[in-house]
Amino acid sequence: MKIHVGKDKTELGKAAAEHGAGVIREAIKARGHANIIVATGASQFEMIEHLVTYDDIAWDKVTGFHLDEYVGMPITHGASFRLYLWKRFVSRLALPLAAFHYLNGEGGTDACQAECKRVGDIIAKHPIDVAFVGIGENGHMAFNDPPADFETESPYLVVDLDDACRKQQLGEGWFPTFDDVPTQAISMSIKQIMKSKTIICSVPDARKADAVKASVENAISPNDPSTCLQKHGDTTLYLDPESSSKLSK
Repeated sequence: MKIHVGKDKTELGKAAAEHGAGVIREAIKARGHANIIVATGASQFEMIEHLVTYDDIAWDKVTGFHLDEYVGMPITHGASFRLYLWKRFVSRLALPLAAFHYLNGEGGTDACQAECKRVGDIIAKHPIDVAFVGIGENGHMAFNDPPADFETESPYLVVDLDDACRKQQLGEGWFPTFDDVPTQAISMSIKQIMKSKTIICSVPDARKADAVKASVENAISPNDPSTCLQKHGDTTLYLDPESSSKLSK
C-alpha cells in the first residue's frame, strides 16, 4: 500500500485523477479497452472533478461499473448514486463511454438480488484495470460495513447498513433525517474490489482520520473492512493533512 498526502483535498483529487487517467491510457494502449469502477459520495468530488477533464482519454473505449446503490432508491432522488454518476461523471466526458453498468436499486430485496446477478455476470467478463474507491467513517469499503464479508465470491450482494454508515450519509447532507436513510444497499463485494489491477482510494477530511489509521495500521480483519487493502499489490491511498493526521508513520 502506497500513501500520497496532498496539501489539501483539491490537490488530493488531482493527484488521484492523474494516477487513474494514466492507468486507463495504458490499458487502452495495451488492449484497446479499459474497465473501471467509479465510487460516489463526498470523498470522490475532487477526484471526479479532475478525471472528467482528460479529453485525451479515448472514453469510448472505456467500460464503467457502479460500486453501490441504495435499495429502494429512485433515480430521481437527490441521494441516488446513479444520478450522482450521471451528473458528475458520465454526462461530462468528452466522448460517450463504451458502456456504464449502473445498479438499479429501485425494486425490493428480490429484485435487487436479481440486479446483483445481472451486473455481476457482466463484470465477471470485464477484468478491472482501475477501481476508484473511498473509505467510510466506519472503515467500510463500498457498503461493506463491519463486520464485512471477506469470503463471498459474488461480485455484488445486498447488505444491511449499520447506524454509523447511515449517520455518515445524513452528516454529508444526502438525507433530511436519519430515518430517511435507507437500511439496505447493493454493494460490490470485497473480493470483487480486490480483483482490480489498481486501486485508487481517495479519503479526505478529518472525520475519516480514525478509519484511515485503522486501514493502514490495524491487523487485517472484517471488523475493519478497509484493512483488506493491505493485501492488494497496487493500492494507493490519497489523503489530505486532516485525514492522515492520526497516522503514526
